[in-house]
Amino acid sequence: MSRAMNVTLPEAEVTALCKSAGVIISAIEPLPDGGTRLVCVSPDGADKMRKKLKKSLIDGAVTRHRFYRAPGSEGGY
Repeated sequence: MSRAMNVTLPEAEVTALCKSAGVIISAIEPLPDGGTRLVCVSPDGADKMRKKLKKSLIDGAVTRHRFYRAPGSEGGY
């Protein structure tokens, strides 16, 4: 199963939910049309978050930034 998922929630909320569930984030990025792309370190963590975020999951393909640099990194947002 994939470690990545797209959800309708803002990045800060997704980060807080992962922290409270003890799930480690591999990558996280905002989506241009709203929502967040989350990639967990482990498949087990991803499964746990899919269950926790069930009502907020986005089905199907989403538009992502062509090249994303995390806030605080050189050239980032």
